[in-house]
Amino acid sequence: MNNRKVLPFIILGVIVFFVLLGLSSSIFYTINATQRAVVFYKFGEGLNKDYVVQPGVHMKAPWNDVFIYDVQETSKDENMDVLDKSGLSIHVDITVRFKPIADKIGYIYEKFNVSYVDVLVIPEVRSAVRQVMGRYTAEEIYSTKRAEVEATIKEESEKVLNANNVDMVALLIKSIQLPDQIRVAIENKLQQQQEALAYQFRLDKEKSEAERKRIAAEGEAKANNIVNSSLTDKLLRMRGIEATLELAKSPNSKVVVVGSGESGLPLILGNN
Repeated sequence: MNNRKVLPFIILGVIVFFVLLGLSSSIFYTINATQRAVVFYKFGEGLNKDYVVQPGVHMKAPWNDVFIYDVQETSKDENMDVLDKSGLSIHVDITVRFKPIADKIGYIYEKFNVSYVDVLVIPEVRSAVRQVMGRYTAEEIYSTKRAEVEATIKEESEKVLNANNVDMVALLIKSIQLPDQIRVAIENKLQQQQEALAYQFRLDKEKSEAERKRIAAEGEAKANNIVNSSLTDKLLRMRGIEATLELAKSPNSKVVVVGSGESGLPLILGNN
């Protein structure tokens, strides 16, 4: 008799268990370490933009919706055909790195839903690329101002994305493809510029060396003029006599005739 009373409760418990098991995917949800989520309460306050669900296992009412965002840095590649300042077509490959601001994903969902990358990020970046590259010539983009173009595109994209709670990390121009004729002309011009710079360097070096030699020669000439102006016949005779006396002390000297040399200088005879 007691078993008959308990049996309905057991059956009811089994039914409840299987019902809960079937609804578990609608009740329990998991947020990974690189994710955040917002909940839309259909029969309540709607979207609470400032409540961001943190990583872990969570419960919700089956009728509420959970929207999960990846908040780690994301990279997207884009291939584009743009026009330069002169209207020349350029094909560019770019990479943009970005991530949503984790505690603002509720605001992102309110404006762009979960597809914010396709609705916001990519269109804004492509627009900035076209606008910025339209201010430069193909030669500048291809050679001298590539880094400046990258920085300007990032700066202009960043203004819009930051205003919509997306952090712009970096923008890189991976490759630039020009029509072959234009590319060859630019490369030839750059090569000629490098050759001209090398020639100018050699020319400047030779001018510097010539100037150095001129200054050295002028210094030497001035020194000789000073020496020549200080030499007199009497001084030369005195120096000659001093030198002769020193030589006379040598064991090889035999005869010294004083006053018999040219200009009255002593004369040394004998060389044994």
